[in-house]
Amino acid sequence: MGKIVAVAIPKGGVGKTTTAVNLAASLAVLEKRTLLIDTDPFGACSLSLGFTKEKTHGGLFEVFNFTHSMAQVIHRTEIAFLDFIPSNVHSAQMEERYMKLAENRTILKNSLRPIVPHYDYLILDCPPFLRGLTTNALTCADSTLVPLKSGHFSLDAIDRLVKYIDWIHEVANKTLEFEGILQTMYEPNTKVTDITERELKLRFRKHMLQTVIPKNTQLVEASFYGKPAILFNANSRGTLAYLQLAREIIGKNQTVLQPAIAEIQGQTG
Repeated sequence: MGKIVAVAIPKGGVGKTTTAVNLAASLAVLEKRTLLIDTDPFGACSLSLGFTKEKTHGGLFEVFNFTHSMAQVIHRTEIAFLDFIPSNVHSAQMEERYMKLAENRTILKNSLRPIVPHYDYLILDCPPFLRGLTTNALTCADSTLVPLKSGHFSLDAIDRLVKYIDWIHEVANKTLEFEGILQTMYEPNTKVTDITERELKLRFRKHMLQTVIPKNTQLVEASFYGKPAILFNANSRGTLAYLQLAREIIGKNQTVLQPAIAEIQGQTG
């Protein structure tokens, strides 16, 4: 059964889409069957993977309208183990309809159910707000990955997300966990970074990932060419950092699985 990871925080400009795209690509390069799903109506994942309007044949908009199944809107990418589902929203009217449909917080969970067993990881790129689409993602996710750029506003945003996840636990998804907090656009030896890290370690130490994503212009440049960073420059610092993130997440989940497997074997032995 595939693991669903929602990349979410109620703030723009922290690297959510960059993280979703490049983590998914890195997992796929490591031969994990991966599905990237763009829930954001802005459609930045599509642009980052080179899927223009002309190259798409449906997306979450059609799924939410019950005109297509999830399987019908899966797009193959240049990377063998990576598939993609766009939001496919191209007008203000479509966006309004899409947001209205997303008020049903279980629509994504129910639509995903048939395809989850076909993947090792499903990565959900969420919009920079909590209601509607992000609620849908958190309702169906196994864990939340939180990209965070150093700064006061990012710390406020993570506080809002933590409180919202507490509510999600109560009403929609009792098993939702933290995959981890990922520092993005990381600039060491600056005052803002030092203050942010100190606050994170005081309040969220157990959730912090070891990997950090450095500030790297080639991550931004790759999106202009419609490619994940690993296809743009496999040796850039940003690419290597996302590969390390993928390895850390794979290793973390293997560590979690081992005790569970041992327990099952003990019960059946």
